Amino acid sequence: MKKRTHKKTPKKLKRKSKSTKKNFTLLSIIFVTILLTITTISFFYIDKHEINIDIKNDNIIQIKTKKEKPVTFEEKTKALEIEYIENTDNNIYIEKQEIKIKEKSVFHYEEPNYGKIDEIKTKEKIKEKIKFTSPQEEVIITPMIKITKPKIKKIIQKEKKQYKPLLAIIIDDVTTSSQIKKIKNIGYNINMAFLPPTPSHKNSAKITKKLNNYMIHLPLQASNSRYEENNTLYITDNIKTIEKRIKLLQKLYPKAKFINNHTGSKFTSNIQAMDKLFQVLKKYNYTFVDSRTTAASVASLSAKKYGVRMLSRNIFLDNKKNKKYIQTQLKKAIKNAKKNGSAIAIGHPYNITFSTLKESKHLLDDIELVYINQI
Repeated sequence: MKKRTHKKTPKKLKRKSKSTKKNFTLLSIIFVTILLTITTISFFYIDKHEINIDIKNDNIIQIKTKKEKPVTFEEKTKALEIEYIENTDNNIYIEKQEIKIKEKSVFHYEEPNYGKIDEIKTKEKIKEKIKFTSPQEEVIITPMIKITKPKIKKIIQKEKKQYKPLLAIIIDDVTTSSQIKKIKNIGYNINMAFLPPTPSHKNSAKITKKLNNYMIHLPLQASNSRYEENNTLYITDNIKTIEKRIKLLQKLYPKAKFINNHTGSKFTSNIQAMDKLFQVLKKYNYTFVDSRTTAASVASLSAKKYGVRMLSRNIFLDNKKNKKYIQTQLKKAIKNAKKNGSAIAIGHPYNITFSTLKESKHLLDDIELVYINQI
């Protein structure tokens, strides 16, 4: 017997083709999604790893995890240097030095205005007008001269005097007499910032007695405690602890009116800690110089809040102990001073820094090197 064959109707064929298309579309979407996921993962993996590939044999022969470059400590962060090379926000801290106008009193003398000599009138002419009681009476006539007093005018003349841009160079971490001697030997005004006494540098306050211009280099908490000084102030310290520290420093350094921070990336970026510090600085009449060991410093906010004057450094001179680098940084500081009227550069008591500054006097012809209280 012949098997019956049932022919499929056109409707059934259409339904089957539609379902096939749907299945194919769904499979395509899944495949593309998987492909994108694999690609993303591979890019991420390649970014984090260093892969050596044998091109000829198409084999991966070595996979090494990339080690991220360690961020250098505090003041030597590259991000800070980029931020401050162009002096992007320093106008908050350092006012531009405007051209000063000095008034000078000048006395101006006018030439005396002498009157004309009156015409001498003869006896005959006078006799015509005047009747004399006696013919023997003589009339004596003298020439009349009118003189006006010299007029003295006080004129205020305004003299314009162009002042040179100001540059204050600070050497931080000063602790010894030999460092003081080397700084003085540079040959121009340099600001010295002294670390408070500790067992490792006991005499860092005593050696300032014969100095008139110096600063206190105040240790504040850093994000990295590797180089921490004794008696560093922490963000957890209360206002009494901070005041006790500042009061002691005032006794140790009676002539100092300026304080800048040693390290302090964690402290200066904490608004509560800086508020406490600036309340104390206001009470003891200090000006704060922000060393800017972090770009996240909130010193300007606290300064405005409590009415404390503050300045901020522009350039670190010796992040690299290299003469060429230090001179390049000095040129950047000079450029900032010319642009804004004044600038602050910070260096450290390295022999290479001292020798480079001494040999760079020729760069400073158009700049006035000043102490920090002159800015």
